[in-house]
Amino acid sequence: MDVYWIGGGSGGGKSTIARRLARRHGLRLYDTDAVMRGHAARSDPATSPHLAAFLTMSMDERWLRPPRIMLDTFHWFRGESFQLILDDLAALPPGPPVIAEGFRLLPELVPRPARAVWLLPSPAFRRAAFDSRGSTWQIAAQTSDPGAALANLLERDALFTERLRAGTRRLDRPAIDVEPGMTENDLSARVEAVLGLKEHT
Repeated sequence: MDVYWIGGGSGGGKSTIARRLARRHGLRLYDTDAVMRGHAARSDPATSPHLAAFLTMSMDERWLRPPRIMLDTFHWFRGESFQLILDDLAALPPGPPVIAEGFRLLPELVPRPARAVWLLPSPAFRRAAFDSRGSTWQIAAQTSDPGAALANLLERDALFTERLRAGTRRLDRPAIDVEPGMTENDLSARVEAVLGLKEHT
């Protein structure tokens, strides 16, 4: 399977850039967020224990814990059920190359060799992205203390981004810092260059 990979922190523009590049280059899009529910249902509790525990928790239990604990126990951040992503990609029928995107694409799990890049949003960029989409607030609003839950989610995701930054450096995998003021055109061009997509236009 011919795959381009875009991983990175939440709110870093992965989905926007992947959709744009899929249209521009005639690629098939594989959105790992869109398959999370299905993967959760297919996961084996024996090999995905943190996912199994998460599914039994209330919203307060999930999102009103210390951000560091949220980071260390969040199943997707630990790579649980990543094999299901590889299985999905392997099962795709013949066709154009695929662009796969999502925060579940951890640097240590995306197979080598691969055309891959990780987008690492600054806290300011991430907060602006979350404010514009509203999805994180919707999660926090389902708890008994939405303000605390939102702060926890933002801190957890900041910690996750720093973990990705360390991982990409340790494993010598390409990453792009995403800062306020960076336009969609700028980011698309940088991702295209890293993935070598300009050669295929």
